[in-house]
Amino acid sequence: MGMTITEKIMAAHAGLASVKPDELIMAKLDIVLGNDITSPVAINEFEKAGFEKVFDNEKIALVMDHFVPCKDIKSAMQVKQVREFSKKHSIKHYYDVGKMGIEHALLPEQGIVKAGDMIIGADSHTCTYGALGAFATGVGSTDMAASMATGESWFKVPHTIKFNLTGKLKPFITGKDVILHIIGMIGVDGARYRAMEFAGEGVHSMSMDDRFTIANMVIEAGAKNGIFPVDDKTRDYMSGRVTAKYNEYSADEDAEYIAEYNINLSEIEYTVAFPHLPENIKTPEKWGIIAIDQVVIGSCTNGRYSDLYNAATVMKGHNLADGVRCIIIPATQEVYKKCMNDGIFDIFIDAGAVISTPTCGPCLGGYMGILADGEKCVATTNRNFVGRMGHAKSEIYLASPAVAAASAILGRLATPEEVK
Repeated sequence: MGMTITEKIMAAHAGLASVKPDELIMAKLDIVLGNDITSPVAINEFEKAGFEKVFDNEKIALVMDHFVPCKDIKSAMQVKQVREFSKKHSIKHYYDVGKMGIEHALLPEQGIVKAGDMIIGADSHTCTYGALGAFATGVGSTDMAASMATGESWFKVPHTIKFNLTGKLKPFITGKDVILHIIGMIGVDGARYRAMEFAGEGVHSMSMDDRFTIANMVIEAGAKNGIFPVDDKTRDYMSGRVTAKYNEYSADEDAEYIAEYNINLSEIEYTVAFPHLPENIKTPEKWGIIAIDQVVIGSCTNGRYSDLYNAATVMKGHNLADGVRCIIIPATQEVYKKCMNDGIFDIFIDAGAVISTPTCGPCLGGYMGILADGEKCVATTNRNFVGRMGHAKSEIYLASPAVAAASAILGRLATPEEVK
């Protein structure tokens, strides 16, 4: 029996000729990731267990991104603990104010993750790196602690769902629309503990940023991981970033899948997830009139350069609607600098938006844009659960950057074509 991409990576890192779904394995890890929320818990467990050193100081990444620059004393104490741990153990990939970015945009950008890797992170959206053809999944802080010491972790091999993509996306339709469409189709538990493998000619027509967005949000369908095959676009992205050797894996022709879906990208429309679940999707004809108070464009899902470029293209020459706040959050310092140099920030500022330092910030209800009772927000983030961005009676509408920008201009949920 052949193997899927996920099964091949798992087998290679477990030192096995092959693996099959539901098998329990121990696998060696290429990267262990933590942030300023999850790392302190892991460090406490690491020290409680009596571990004296990490398995490899070059294979641990600690990124201070959720509440950084620190929003209060508690967040400052958490970052201080991680900073001191990183110094004690000479952690090579430690990122703090001025050098950090949102972790799931930063690690690929810096070449820390690569094709064929086995990656765990104490953050659910670690699955983002599947866009590079890596196995990447989120774990708890206690698993992170053990892995920092041993360089290994245990897994149950997931069954794989295959998504055959054909066609090509229309202008302003992006990976965000694709993954929301898929989540709406299969539900928030439709891929529970499954690998979501994307295949077909449609994959090659999508940009790497589209793939990162899709892989980022497979967890919202309950998936263990999402994964794309390596092609020329993947190799071009890694070129100049990744200096170490990487491995490319492809699914066997006789690989077995627990389910398969066929999706024509050219048929995907603007797709928005209404409150309070990512599966509650609607396309424009069903939106109605949704007046909004705030727009957030950023996050590990949609804070990359192409995301902000698309938003700026829609917003150029316009002003925000009266009473609408728009917060722009570049995912990394590199994105920030390029947007600044290319005049993209001028477009946002002239329109009345505000530019933030890279941070997760409002996405998890942290800071930099908390919602009050009854407020509605169009956000390019990944979750719209009750209370996710603030008050339990606020509402979040998940959308692409282009839709978010159009909504900010018109003061209601809108498509780019509605902006005159």
